[in-house]
Amino acid sequence: MTSFLTPDLSVHRERLLHERTQLLQRIAQERGGLVSRADMAAEHDVRSFDDRAQAISERNDEFAMNEHETAELGDIESALERIDAGTYGQCTDCGVTIPPARLNAYPTAKRCIDCQTVAEQRR
Repeated sequence: MTSFLTPDLSVHRERLLHERTQLLQRIAQERGGLVSRADMAAEHDVRSFDDRAQAISERNDEFAMNEHETAELGDIESALERIDAGTYGQCTDCGVTIPPARLNAYPTAKRCIDCQTVAEQRR
């Protein structure tokens, strides 16, 4: 872990830690506690729904939310790792410095705007 953090890095680190804590609390609350994906799926199979389509739709919505939250948590963890490694704020693709305004707006950014645009076009 980096022993010296600039004030900007300290602010980003604290913000990322706060966002991680909030996200983990939200995940736990939405699941009704610390429930695994398998348990969540089993809960839907056990419930008695009048409308099977409603059950499938509800389950799919929960899985989509879980996928989004899992990806968001991964992005936060990755940004914290870059801070610890001393590479936070550098584009992972081209190495240029990511503008502070971008990091302030999107603290998990790992690419500069140009590289992010290219990455999104490849999808």
